[in-house]
Amino acid sequence: MAVRLRLMRMGKKKQPTYRVVAADSRSPRNGRFIEIIGTYQPRLEPSVVKIDNERAVHWLQNGAQPSETVEKLLKISGAWADYKGEQFVPPVPPTPKTKSSVKKSEPSAPVSESNDSDEAKGEDLEVEETSQDDEVAVVEDDESTDDEVAVVEDDESTDDEEQS
Repeated sequence: MAVRLRLMRMGKKKQPTYRVVAADSRSPRNGRFIEIIGTYQPRLEPSVVKIDNERAVHWLQNGAQPSETVEKLLKISGAWADYKGEQFVPPVPPTPKTKSSVKKSEPSAPVSESNDSDEAKGEDLEVEETSQDDEVAVVEDDESTDDEVAVVEDDESTDDEEQS
């Protein structure tokens, strides 16, 4: 009897989980098996591989042939290194690719939106929006009134106004 270590599909439709089983090579994928060696859950992030290394090595030493996928899982769990007599080095998961984030200055929000968001935070901030040549100054004060808004003008805009 040729024994094969392979995956047996379990779980719901479009939500697979797998059992790693030792089965006769002639039996169907989800058919009769000899022993359950472990489980594999590919849908979790990161995927989960639980294999009884002792039983996997036992089957490999007795001539069981792993499928390609099970061989990869055995290498991840360390059973393959035990079988080959090598030092087990756990695989390093690939680092997620991150985009280099260059922060661009965002245009200031309209007065109505900024006041609503500031009130939601419970902060007393006043913002006055002026022409595009002027910068908006924010005044933080516990007892602020409508008269306490400061506007800072650019040096260039003051020069333009003086020349006009």
